[in-house]
This record gives sequence, C-alpha cells and structure tokens, in this order.
Amino acid sequence: NPVEGNLWYDTSNDVLKAYDATASAFAKIFFTTPVLSSIDGSIVTTVAGNLTLNGSGFGTANLVVTFTPSGGSASTVTVTPTSASVATVAVPSAIYGLSATTVVAIKVTNEDTKDSASINKTVISYPTGGTITTHGSYRVHTFLSSANFVVSAGFSKSMDTLIVAGGGCGGNWHAGGGGAGGMITYNTTPSANTYSIVVGAGGAGGGASVGSNGANSSAFGQTASGGGRGGSYTTTGALSGGSGAGGNGWGDNYSSGASGTSGQGNNGGNGGYNHAGGGGGGKGAIGSNASSDTVAGNGGVGGTNDYRTGSAVYYAGGGGGGVWQNATKGTGGNGGGGDGSWNNNSNAPTQGAVNTGGGGGGNGGQGNNTSRATETTGGSGIVVIRYLA
Repeated sequence: NPVEGNLWYDTSNDVLKAYDATASAFAKIFFTTPVLSSIDGSIVTTVAGNLTLNGSGFGTANLVVTFTPSGGSASTVTVTPTSASVATVAVPSAIYGLSATTVVAIKVTNEDTKDSASINKTVISYPTGGTITTHGSYRVHTFLSSANFVVSAGFSKSMDTLIVAGGGCGGNWHAGGGGAGGMITYNTTPSANTYSIVVGAGGAGGGASVGSNGANSSAFGQTASGGGRGGSYTTTGALSGGSGAGGNGWGDNYSSGASGTSGQGNNGGNGGYNHAGGGGGGKGAIGSNASSDTVAGNGGVGGTNDYRTGSAVYYAGGGGGGVWQNATKGTGGNGGGGDGSWNNNSNAPTQGAVNTGGGGGGNGGQGNNTSRATETTGGSGIVVIRYLA
C-alpha cells in the first residue's frame, strides 16, 4: 500500500504525482504554466468565428480562454484542447460585437490554474463593395457595375480577382461578330484603402455605319481591354480589342478578322465570299472564318472561371457573324456571345449577354440600315473578388 510521499509518474498525462494519505489518492505535485505562442484567425466585427490557439501546457481539459477588450469587461470560454499545444475556441458574441479597431487581450488558464501571458488581437471588419455572397470557405464581392471596394485597417488577405471587359458590338452590314471583352485573373493582397472598381459597358451598336468597342474594366491597377467592334461591309474594317472582331463579308480590305490582346483574348475570324462575316474572337478560341457565301463564322468560345460561385462559368464569348442570304448565320461563342443574323435584315442579331463581356452578333442586313443597330450591342463586363473568410 502506498504511504504519504510515495511518488508516481502518470505517463498518460505526463505529470509526476505524490500520494496524499488524507485523500487516499495520488495528487499532482508539479504544475505546468501554459505558453500561448500564437493565435490563428481573426476577430471580425459582427461575424461569428473561431480562433486556433497554439502553444504548450494546455492540458487535456477545462482550458479557460479569457478575452479582455481594451476598456471593457472580460469574457471567458472553457474548451477541451485538441492537444497540449493546440486548442480551438469560438469567439464570444460580446467580443465579435465590438467595433473594428478594438484591441482584445487573449490569455489561457489551464487545469493547474496557471495563466499564460496575453496576446493582443485587433477587431477588424470585412471589406465592403459590390454584391457580397459566400461559397465554401470564400467570401465573394461581385461588381456588375462600377463602384468602390473598401479594405479596412488591419485586414490583410490574399484576393483572387476576375476582370472581364465589355464586349464589342457586332458589325451592321454583312459583317462580323463583335470581339469578346478581355478576360484576366489576378492575385494580390491589397492594403487598407478605397479602390475604384470599373466595369466596362458593352460596345454600342452602330448608327449609319459602325458602332464602338467595348469599354475597359479594371481593378487593383490591372486592366482588361474592351472587345473589338465589327465593321461595315466595304467601308470600315473590324477593330482589335481584348478579342478582335470578325471580318466583314467582303473580299478586299475589310474581310480580315482583327487581332486580340495577348493573354486576354483571341483574334476574330475572317469574313469573305461577299456576304458572310467572320466570328468574333473569344477568350478561349479564335472566331471561325466564314466558310462560304452562305455560311458565316461562329464566335470563339469564352473562358471559364469559378470565383463567383465555386462552379465554372463561361465569360467572354465572341459574337457570331452575319450573312445576307436566308442562310447559316454565325452563332455566338459560349460565354455570352450574341448570334449573327441573316435574310436581308428581317432577323435581328442578338446582343452580347449582360455582365459576361460577350461580343454582339453581326448584322447580316443589306446596306447601312440602322434598324438592327441596337441589337448588335456587346455585353457589359464584370469584376469578381474573392478571399478566404
């Protein structure tokens, strides 16, 4: 039988104990002082969340975590450590209810009632701007129009950014489809500041002759170029852009597809055979050439990105070419490209889809006729920013 003062080393808990005859049990005689070395995670105002505590001497149960805000009352949470060196704690509502920039001192007290030194964490706020959604572990800001993105003091996270410019309009006389807006991705860790996010409009359809390129989109100093606009038969050729517009249905100086911007998009397809336009270039492929007098070129396929929803979405498809006869019009590329039209202007081309950067469809109508000009409009762009919440 053990007597007063007998020693026993408890290997399961890594402590030395001595026999207490009065209590008829072994009791710990050496006590561990916990060390809190670092804290992973953030305290975000108005947002519930967890912190991961790293250190040593946390013990196996009943670890008390104390949160003391500057000038305020302490809140405590008791947790079971994952191990002697790691513990996860939910931030109390009284603490995440504090305003941003409040400093909170955090310490732990183990089962031996020994305290660690404190580590300070500053309450932060999430960035603002755009439409805010979440998927998986990501927080997402989607900009469908130009606005500001505001990063508050103390917030620092790596951000993935998708930038798609406005698509170019389609041509309006046996012409090619509009080029898709340039599409780029970018990663940065922005400092606290207000950032202007620009979402480019789609190129407007032409009046008496031709319309316009799509407008540029930009974020964090990076710019995606607007898509090239389609031309007008024998008078005006296609223009370059993020992706180039398809060439006109004419064999002289106007049938060549225009060039895209390296890294942002592709060239437009060639028109020809007098009456069939080429397809506008897309992010993922060049626009198709017109293959005969009655078959216009299809728009180039766009590119995919999953920043907004977690699932791949197509953006920046080229517009399909127009053709005069009641024949085979060009179809728009996946990613918002509009379809071309045919049959002497009795069928309208379709616009590039809104907030995709798709190029507008080429008008197959005869002459500088303005009746279908509005339908050749390119699709507006989009900017998407995501980061781990």
